[in-house]
Amino acid sequence: MIRMLIADDHAIVREGLKQVLEEMDESVEIDEASSGQDVLGKVWEKDYDLVVLDIAMPGRSGLDIIKQLKSERPDLNILVLSMHPEEQYAVRMLKAGASGYLTKRCSLEELLEAVRKVSSGMKYVSASLVEKLASHLDRREEKPLLERLSDREYEVMCLIASGKTVKEIADELTLSIKTISTYRTRLLEKLGLSNNAQITQYSIQNRLIEPVFWRIRD
Repeated sequence: MIRMLIADDHAIVREGLKQVLEEMDESVEIDEASSGQDVLGKVWEKDYDLVVLDIAMPGRSGLDIIKQLKSERPDLNILVLSMHPEEQYAVRMLKAGASGYLTKRCSLEELLEAVRKVSSGMKYVSASLVEKLASHLDRREEKPLLERLSDREYEVMCLIASGKTVKEIADELTLSIKTISTYRTRLLEKLGLSNNAQITQYSIQNRLIEPVFWRIRD
């Protein structure tokens, strides 16, 4: 029996995942959570073999949730299933304690393989992510500018690049506008940038966001 918690703020996504995972050869017991706080509460009340976690839910950030889960339940297996491309968050999520990272564009077969591996205590990364991790290790001595950013600064940068205002980011991360502005100032200084347009350009060049037309707002 695999005891599993599916965490996503969209009910239709949770229901779809539940139907797919209930068709596994293994017996599964599945609960659902719709927010980061909901995840923390359910994990505190029940022992799970696996949490399938979307990192873009209302409230606290995905990085914060993973770090707290691993702090309170060190043996808990976490598989991140996100809409964000691997370039954007995967390395930091794995460093925070996740055992695997998949995008929602993955195939059904890949999802089931990841669930089986991670729920049994193994790690799972896609073939493309293996290449990115190898490249990341090769560049460690060069100390890329991105590695100078804290997890929160990195997160704020990606949200700015996706077109969100400081107020929208503050609401999403449940932080004050002043705090988000401070993170923005720090990341601009560390990256040698001047404004939101340059943040977006930098993020596209480094494949942190997909190259589509974004709404730039300073």
